[in-house]
Order: sequence, then C-alpha cells, then structure tokens
Amino acid sequence: MKKQNTFIVVAAVTAAVIAAFWLLLAAPAFTGNEINMTRGVTSQSMINYQLHMIILWICVVIGIIVFSAMFISIVLHRKSKGHEAAQFTHSTKAEIIWTIIPVLILVAMAVPATTALVNMEVAPETDMTIKITGFQWRWKYQYMEDEIEFISSLHPDSNAARRLMSGTEPDTIENYLLEVDKPLVLPARTKIKFLITADDVIHSWWVPALGWKRDAVPGFINEAWTEIMEPGVYRGQCAELCGKDHGFMPIVLNVLPEDEYRAWARQQRQRMAHEEAEVDRLWSRAELMELGENVYAAQCATCHQADGRGLAPAFPALAGSKIANGPLNDNIALVLHGREGTAMQAWGTRLSETDIAAALTYMRNAFGNETGDVVQPQTIARIKNG
Repeated sequence: MKKQNTFIVVAAVTAAVIAAFWLLLAAPAFTGNEINMTRGVTSQSMINYQLHMIILWICVVIGIIVFSAMFISIVLHRKSKGHEAAQFTHSTKAEIIWTIIPVLILVAMAVPATTALVNMEVAPETDMTIKITGFQWRWKYQYMEDEIEFISSLHPDSNAARRLMSGTEPDTIENYLLEVDKPLVLPARTKIKFLITADDVIHSWWVPALGWKRDAVPGFINEAWTEIMEPGVYRGQCAELCGKDHGFMPIVLNVLPEDEYRAWARQQRQRMAHEEAEVDRLWSRAELMELGENVYAAQCATCHQADGRGLAPAFPALAGSKIANGPLNDNIALVLHGREGTAMQAWGTRLSETDIAAALTYMRNAFGNETGDVVQPQTIARIKNG
C-alpha cells in the first residue's frame, strides 16, 4: 500500500509540474508577458494559432505521460531498493504499440496542419491587389486597382539615429528601426491579394500579425493573401539577409476602417495627379533644393551618408565627386539607370521625375558642390520617354 501511495504521489507531482509549466507558456494572462505564439489579426493567423495550440497540448499530454513514467521508474525502481534491470532483447507487442500510436498521433496532427496550409496557399476571390517590390533597402507598393504607388523607407529619425556619432540616442526614437516615412495603408475586413517580388536581391516581406511571410525573389512573383480583421498599426521587417542595411528595412501597415481607407485612397489619387501636373511647370532652384534635401535624406543618405561623404569603396562620396561635378547628362544617366557591377541602383522606375530632378539638383549644389545646375522634372521626363 505504501508503495502504491508513493507511486500516486510521484505521478501527480510530476504531472502537475509539467502541466503548470506549459500552462504558463500558453496563457500570457497568467504571467503578464506574451511568451506564446502571436495570435495575429487575420483569419489565417488565428488558424495558425489554433493549430499551434492543438499541437502544443498534444505535446503536453505526451510529455506528462513520458516524464511521469520516467520519474516513477527512477524513484520506485532504483537500485538502492534492490531492483535489478530486466534482461530481454525485444518485445514484438511493444514495438507494434510504439509504432502504431505515434503514427496515429501524426495523422491527427496532419489533418489540421494540411487545412491551415491549404487555406494559406489557395487564395479566395479577393477585393484588391497590391504589388510589393523589395530593393535595397526599401519597399515599393503599387495598388493595382487604384493606380497608387509609393516607396516606403526607414523613417528619417531612425535613419539619423542609427549612424555613429549622429548625436541622437536610439532610445529617444519611438519605434526605433520599426518606423517608416510612408506606411502601407490597407482597409480592414477586406480580402487582399499581394504580388511580391524584388528588383535586386532576395528579400522577405514579413509582418508577424498577418500570420505568414513571403520571399521577394528577383524575376519571380510570389502570391499571398490576407484579411485583416482589426484596424490598427502592425509592424514587420525584411526577414532575409539582403545586404549591409538589412536591419533598416522595416514594414508598417496602417489598417483603417473601410470608409477612412477610401478617403485616404482619394487623397492619394489627387496627390499623384498633382505630381504629374507639377512635372510640366518650371521649378525654382530653391524649391528643387528643398525637395531634393528631403528626397536625398530618405533615399540616398542610407548609402552616401547625410553629409555626402559616402562609405568607400562600395558607396563613393558625392562631396567633390567627379560624377556630381561632371557632365550633367552622365549624372542623370547614372541615377536613372544605375551602374552594373556596383551598388548604384537604377532609380528611373522607382522615383518620380520631380523627385529625381530635385535630388540631382540638390546633390550637384550641396556638400561643397557648386555646379549651379538646376534640373527640371520635364527634362527627366523627356529623357525617360526617349
């Protein structure tokens, strides 16, 4: 009787300890910390979370059974109590049991796992499509139905604070390295298809709250879909080691109620129409320099540095450079088409004619460069159109 009581006590204590440990992991409300898998805000992320919990509790039950048997055997059948190890080679019955049971467990796990994978890969009929293009080190978003497009880059405050000797402490910047200048704005409770690709190297578009991620591969288009149930701001990052500034390529989603999204989309269409009209007017040097400084800070300073000194040898200095002080047409061609075999990217399809003209005007008249050149947007438009 005493031996039986000991057996029961040891089994109960073992099971209680293991169950309590896993329960703390699975229930953040008990600990005050989210140490479990992220629940997310999409239908797919909830399926993923439920699948995770099913597998977790299967593992908990298996753990309780295995560790209880192990600890009970250790306590009750130890050598100090006179027990000797049994001598046998094999048991056909035991081998059949420990083969069949794991197979049944795996089949039980495979059913919900397959359902989750099929739901992730097979997109339903969607309401809108967004093309995402990754390039070092920013994202370009194109709303296919609304003809809206823009580039999303690391926020200037984070971009400044990340540099050595910048004079800005990173801990003073809200959402340091996780904020952008232009977030991707989406409507809530809308089925959205994403077409994801890259323009230079492999990137990976990942927002944990969505419950999935997709690689952005040059020359290929990967598809994904989502339906975000709750408005809010959700953050992510490039999840592929894509170069020296890989850590400075965040993603921010601003999910709005449908009526607010429509108002935003209307404003963006008006903005793009205004920008197209602005190409045809003559800009003053002061206007181009002001805009050019902002464009340079957002798009060029990552490589060439805020003061134009560059990071040799990959990113040459613009201050006093032969390109920035040389023939204007050569400088324009380099910015529009890039240079093969170097880190210089082609910006002709990424920035508007106005932004390119402003950036060129700024680079050729800043950092001690005083060419006096004023590049008009219509000049860039004519060159781009052949």
